[in-house]
Amino acid sequence: MTMRDALLTELDLEVPFLRRTLERVPLDKRQWKPHDKSMTLGWLATFLAVMWTWGTTIIELDEFDPAGRADGRQKPPDAADTAALLQMFDQNVAAYRRALAGTTDEHLMKPWKLMMNGSLYFEQPRWLAMRTFILNHAWHHRAQLGIYLRMHGIAVPAIYNDSADETGGMFRD
Repeated sequence: MTMRDALLTELDLEVPFLRRTLERVPLDKRQWKPHDKSMTLGWLATFLAVMWTWGTTIIELDEFDPAGRADGRQKPPDAADTAALLQMFDQNVAAYRRALAGTTDEHLMKPWKLMMNGSLYFEQPRWLAMRTFILNHAWHHRAQLGIYLRMHGIAVPAIYNDSADETGGMFRD
């Protein structure tokens, strides 16, 4: 199996679990956060829908400096409702998947640089940047979102196995 195919396999396995979690987000509580240092519920959900654009950037550009963005590094507004959130998520994941499917292992081995105001923040092979900066990062925030759901009394979806709220998951669906 190629590195590209391994990344695609993981993406295809995990994305439905993340989408299932996003479907449950109570966006009427978008400004809520469990602690002053935490993200708001609305931004956490929106972030999980937009972060896939970074994966496309890693594939298409040799380096990226957020300071050079046309939008002045402004984060996008929170999704207005669940339909908008899921549409944003579906579109961004699909674009990332297309970019990933269209690349090669040779390209994934090439270095990618994240710059901050013109200075090197880190440099990694593209596959590693995608593994840590995109995939691991998404699964981490999916778990965080599960805690937010729990704190609102919303059923946390079964993912790998049963959750405290429902049966199913990867091994039982």
